[in-house]
Amino acid sequence: MEQVSYRYEEAQEDALHDVSLRVQPGEFVAVLGHNGSGKSTLAKLLNALYVPTAGRVVICGMDTADDEQLWNIRQQAGMIFQNPDNQIVATVVKEDVAFGLENMGVPQREMLPRIESALRTVRMNEFADSAPHTLSGGQKQRVAIAGILAMEPSCLIADEATAMLDPSGRSEVLETVRSLNRGKGITVVWITHYMEEAVQADRVVVVDGGQVALSGTPREIFRQVDRLRELHLDVPPMTALAHELRVSGMEVPGDVLTVEEMAEEVCKLLCPSK
Repeated sequence: MEQVSYRYEEAQEDALHDVSLRVQPGEFVAVLGHNGSGKSTLAKLLNALYVPTAGRVVICGMDTADDEQLWNIRQQAGMIFQNPDNQIVATVVKEDVAFGLENMGVPQREMLPRIESALRTVRMNEFADSAPHTLSGGQKQRVAIAGILAMEPSCLIADEATAMLDPSGRSEVLETVRSLNRGKGITVVWITHYMEEAVQADRVVVVDGGQVALSGTPREIFRQVDRLRELHLDVPPMTALAHELRVSGMEVPGDVLTVEEMAEEVCKLLCPSK
């Protein structure tokens, strides 16, 4: 994204203003921001659902303002929406995964192996003949991801893809996407309001007022507890605990992110000789 702005029709102000952001191939970037900050607008710009009012968005070398490239862009940058029911269009799982391939005109002899591979990748191959409405929320979201994977994208853009799921569903969907990132090198832009999900990213971008307010590694971002609270955001529970312990005078690092790290730091304080 190069100096990108976007304004909705009849709006008085830009939803995004002068945003520049580069995501490297194979990177896992989490995007945080309170409601109305502009993060969902950013997601739709990356998938060419919106075209910037000013500036330019380039996906895999293709400018989203070029109408002739729209199909290629959306094939390379797959979108996972918040509600999986909005992405499921068929009455059988394998037929739903085939939907995008049919629109692309992929021959049937090529289609079947891609469907099987995509379902196997998200661990849903045993449900290939099931009706989507019988699946859990997490399973439905994994089917939606399989439909995107079958199209062989370079990038996944997830717009609060776990927001409507229970903790178990959130965990299985994030684990699936993280394994695709690590194992297949698929670039991920993960928009979320769950701090514990952002902890697993390579980089965290915080959006506020339609602009990038912070960008850095999870440790660099989450140690700024007071700044994040000014931006109406929370921090991971263990980072918040570390902050309170530091305020109380305990020498705990400010960038603790997980329970395991906190346990290790507490052991150091209680048993300094070990």
